[in-house]
Amino acid sequence: MRVCVIGTGYVGLVTGACLSHIGHDVICVDNNEEKVKLMKAGRSPIFEPGLSEIMQSAIEAGRIQFTTDIAAGVAHGEILFIAVGTPPLPTGESDTRYVEAVARSIGTHLNGGYKVIVNKSTVPIGSGDWVRMIVLDGIAERQKTLVAPGAAVSEQKLSVSDADFDVVSNPEFLREGSAVYDTFNPDRIVLGGNSTRATDLMKKLYAPIVERQFAEDKSLSQVPVLVTDLSSAEMIKYAANAFLATKISFINEVANICDRVGADVTQVAKGIGLDSRIGNKFLQAGIGWGGSCFPKDVSALVHTADDYGYEAQLLKSAVSVNQRQRLIALEKLQQALKILKGKTVGLLGLTFKPDTDDMRDAPALNLIEQLNRLGAKVKAYDPIVSQSGMRDGLSGVLVETDPERLADGCDALVLVTDWNQFSSLDYGKMAKLMVNPVMIDGRNFLDPETMVRAGFKYIGVGRSSR
Repeated sequence: MRVCVIGTGYVGLVTGACLSHIGHDVICVDNNEEKVKLMKAGRSPIFEPGLSEIMQSAIEAGRIQFTTDIAAGVAHGEILFIAVGTPPLPTGESDTRYVEAVARSIGTHLNGGYKVIVNKSTVPIGSGDWVRMIVLDGIAERQKTLVAPGAAVSEQKLSVSDADFDVVSNPEFLREGSAVYDTFNPDRIVLGGNSTRATDLMKKLYAPIVERQFAEDKSLSQVPVLVTDLSSAEMIKYAANAFLATKISFINEVANICDRVGADVTQVAKGIGLDSRIGNKFLQAGIGWGGSCFPKDVSALVHTADDYGYEAQLLKSAVSVNQRQRLIALEKLQQALKILKGKTVGLLGLTFKPDTDDMRDAPALNLIEQLNRLGAKVKAYDPIVSQSGMRDGLSGVLVETDPERLADGCDALVLVTDWNQFSSLDYGKMAKLMVNPVMIDGRNFLDPETMVRAGFKYIGVGRSSR
């Protein structure tokens, strides 16, 4: 099938590359010329395991192209994905101007033939009908231009009444760092729309994935496909992320109580996670959630509720707990070191989660800001950031090139991101390089006994000091 993906961020690029990998003919459109040039060379502008290899394979097979020409993309695709960013505004609502610009441009360049326009961006509930209206506005604006004095009548190919397209909501449920895996091994595929013709085309598009042809375990039953209305599909995305964020805030609240009563939250999480009604995922206590999805989506859902006269108290509390949790590491540092002014603190990890280079709303940024405010010297090491030269938002921190350099001269270390390689560092050597070998494990990732044997005073989140 012929596919156009407009926007090549985490969602758009992974979607386009993976669809080309399963056999579709894909054009990816982005308005950033440097980014397009990079992708044409088979290089991914983002760090995502497995993505560059898939891109290079698809380029060699001639199944994917990259361009800044949206007209070419619209002409090519029978299915057009809108996958641009919807960043949060100061009010908490989503900024949909990029979606609007793309929808209007699609309308401007539609040239006949049936199209399915797919909202892959996370958009406010009700955006499906809004996108349809914007596309029709784009068609109408084009007609005004074409009927202007001197315009060639032969160019008047499409009118609003002739437009043949449907809008479908197809929310993504990809985890950064596992996005390629999640695309080929989804828990479910959600399609929201009012047209059987459109949803049937989407089922055809995803058939190889639904049938587990590219799954890690091909013996599993087919991927569930939920077909629903536009608004429900849009709500599913927000509700899923809001629930997971709330689950993390819940276990962090439990961890803070455990700290006070001497219980171990890792054991508590294991005990409640064995309950099939609860499950064991997203019950890892620590210094809170961040990234581009949870903060934005929870705030957007709260804002939508406010718009319709309802106060989402549980969701507001989840956000409040998460904001407080980011300061837990700071409190533990003050308890261990007392005065932080003049002390050196090293951060293990900077990105909001492992296996990504994404620093958006990362807890590390809050920690750096507060440590600087209190007069501490801040150093950091991150497997990706340290090698990439990324320094945006990292003022007031010395980024080291290896863990030993980080530890040298530090009064304490804080594990901020649970990168897998952090489980096998030479902590005995690192402890000897420190002024005061204190480890604040902000993700409860390390083994306390191992750290004590290495010479550290180990402090977790909600873990009994015993």
